[in-house]
Amino acid sequence: MQIAKSWRRQPSNLRLEGTRCTGCGQLEFPTVIRCAQCGEIEFETYQFAGKGKVIVASTVYEATRDFGEHVPYCAAIIELEEGIHLATMITDVDPADVTVGMEVEMVTRRIAAQGDNGPILYAYKFAPQLQIL
Repeated sequence: MQIAKSWRRQPSNLRLEGTRCTGCGQLEFPTVIRCAQCGEIEFETYQFAGKGKVIVASTVYEATRDFGEHVPYCAAIIELEEGIHLATMITDVDPADVTVGMEVEMVTRRIAAQGDNGPILYAYKFAPQLQIL
């Protein structure tokens, strides 16, 4: 299987797909094999809405080779509407304009390419929510 195709098939990478415990209803992202709340091992798929707010944010000025083309960028902890916290990059905004409490939504963006002719990897990032008037 091609690396890019395999990457796209990972539900957590592109769709914010996690799980809900069938025992207690605890939500998990990414998926787990045992519920941290009640110990249950059976889960159902849960699709997160992809909206939340910035809890903590920091501007990254130096990064590993894979993320070097993105600097400076904003790395943040997001609290999803469902209460889950996750680490992500904030995109489509100047890193200096990202504030705690900013409402954001999931977007799919390119994160890396493996050489000039290698596969391009996409994953979720978060961007400021569009305000519809």
